[in-house]
Amino acid sequence: MKYIYTIKKDPEKGIYLVNEQGAEVAATDILDKCGEARVFAFDGKMGAGKTTFIKCLCEAMGTEDVVNSPTFAIVNVYEVEELKGENGKVKTEVYHFDCYRIKDLREAMDMGTEEYLYSGNYCFIEWAEMIEPLLPEDTVWVKIEVMENGERKLSFDA
Repeated sequence: MKYIYTIKKDPEKGIYLVNEQGAEVAATDILDKCGEARVFAFDGKMGAGKTTFIKCLCEAMGTEDVVNSPTFAIVNVYEVEELKGENGKVKTEVYHFDCYRIKDLREAMDMGTEEYLYSGNYCFIEWAEMIEPLLPEDTVWVKIEVMENGERKLSFDA
C-alpha cells in the first residue's frame, strides 16, 4: 500500500506530518505502517529534508542523543527505547547513515555496513542508492520531494 504525507514546518513544533486527509500524524507513523521492517532508505535531493525528518523520527523514538548528519562519519549511532511486548521498553540503537561520500561498495563493506543492516536495529539511510546492492530485500524506500510552496511530500510503500 502506498502512503503519502505532507511535511509542514510549524515554528513552534518543528516539522510534523499531515496525511492525505489533512490530519496531523506522528513521525513514527511510518514505522508503525511498516511493521517489522528495520531498514529505511531515504531518497531526496540535497536539502529535501532527509536529515531533518530522520531527526524527528529519532526524537519521537525517545533518543536523548544529538541527531545530526553523519556526512563525514558516515554512520551515527543513537540510543532509543523500543517497546517489546510485555517486557516494556528495551534500550536499543538506531543507525543513521549518510552514504553520500561512499566511493564504492567495497568501502561500505569494509566499514561493516552489512553488520548494521542485518542487526535487527533500525537503520535510516540517506543516499542509499550508493549501497543499494547491500540493502535487504524488505528495505522501505521513503521518497521526500520539495513542493513549489516549500512543503515536502513524503511517500513510501508498506
